[in-house]
Amino acid sequence: MASFNKVILAGNLTRDPELRYTPKGTAVARFTLAVSRTWTGEDGQKKDEVSFIDIDAWGRQGEVIAQYMKKGRPFLIEGRLKQDTWEDKNTKQKQSKLKVVLESFSFIDSNRGDVPGASGPSRPTGAAAAPAAAAVEPVEGDGPPESDDVPF
Repeated sequence: MASFNKVILAGNLTRDPELRYTPKGTAVARFTLAVSRTWTGEDGQKKDEVSFIDIDAWGRQGEVIAQYMKKGRPFLIEGRLKQDTWEDKNTKQKQSKLKVVLESFSFIDSNRGDVPGASGPSRPTGAAAAPAAAAVEPVEGDGPPESDDVPF
């Protein structure tokens, strides 16, 4: 049976990315993206619905995101859904959470003149930085390591 697992989201960061490293030195950036939907109800009133999506970015992509992205900034991500399951330490009940594992991203910041030559402060400059207008593509081996424990 065929399957397909792809997520594309555009929204705003709800907090600064949290960057940590696994015991083996792999970077993991965690952040939450607020994605909103607006529609007009039967009564003619505009209604809003906001979803908060947890996202994990591994490796160099996680480091770039932690360096250049801040709370409130707009962001476009592509990734895949992942279901985490664990047993609660106190109640011994199984818990689960659906989140997104980032595969690529694009900075979509509005025109802010904080960085010369760029249209927003989230856009990096310099030879070692990722291109601001293009998506950062995954590097072979990016992703959660099979045996590393995530430190948070």
